[in-house]
Amino acid sequence: MGDNMVNKRYEEIVAKNKPKEDKFKYALTAFFVGGLLGVLGETLIRVYIYFFNISRNDASTYMIITFIFFASLFTALGFFDKLVAKAKAGLLIPITGFAHSMTSAALDYKHEGPIYGIGSNVFKLAGSVIFYGVVSAWFFGLIRYLWEVLICS
Repeated sequence: MGDNMVNKRYEEIVAKNKPKEDKFKYALTAFFVGGLLGVLGETLIRVYIYFFNISRNDASTYMIITFIFFASLFTALGFFDKLVAKAKAGLLIPITGFAHSMTSAALDYKHEGPIYGIGSNVFKLAGSVIFYGVVSAWFFGLIRYLWEVLICS
């Protein structure tokens, strides 16, 4: 009974001293930073189209590669987390967040070697994203198939 009272008192102290989150400010920051990344992505696409005379589809691929490269580079240099602390979720658009998770996992386990360290840990977080992406794609593909066969035929 005494431990339960101590735990309850501890939780009260933690709740009282916990910093308040300004969710509206965080959402607004994420919205604008995400929007700026969208503008930057579109600008890169147009620059690649103009300077390399390539299709929009190819330019989009190069833009994604550029985002992946810089997210991985900034993670390796140690300041991607600092940028995210300021920019909040707006910087963690799927492709940069994915690159960051893979690079940081690789860096965290590099001391264990290329096989047991990097190779077996690089997909630690990204693996669940890939798994649920594939499962979701399969599920929604099945729904679309059934819709086409049952409703539209």
